[in-house]
Amino acid sequence: MHRLKSYRAAGFSLIELLVVIAIILIIMGMAVPPLANARMQALETGAQKAIITIHTAQAQYQSQYGRYASTLAELGPPTGLISRGLASGVKGGYKFRLQQTEQGYAINADPVTFKTTGRLTFYSDQSLIIHQNPTAEPATADSPEVDPK
Repeated sequence: MHRLKSYRAAGFSLIELLVVIAIILIIMGMAVPPLANARMQALETGAQKAIITIHTAQAQYQSQYGRYASTLAELGPPTGLISRGLASGVKGGYKFRLQQTEQGYAINADPVTFKTTGRLTFYSDQSLIIHQNPTAEPATADSPEVDPK
């Protein structure tokens, strides 16, 4: 009997361990949603920066070849104006599409998984203005402009 008492005094009971685990789960439950929102916002900011990178690459490409590139692959290796990842069309939780237009080019950036990798879709063209749409529908030139911060 004396041995049993010394063993219990040295350890935690099952109830105590369950209470500690419950407290940890409650704290994690409060921390995870803000972290997910921060991650999504970072991916959205990354998509906007990638659009700016594509604009810069298009200006360099147009200067070299006298026309805008019609695909992201034309801007990637071997020209090296954008990274291989961005040239593939998927980077940082967003899918990028570059297409030729009568005036020049248009870029769309849509989340790979809407509301998981992003809550906004983006559109831009040779005007360099970035537009956003808070629905799953792709943004267009008529969508509201991104508020520069």
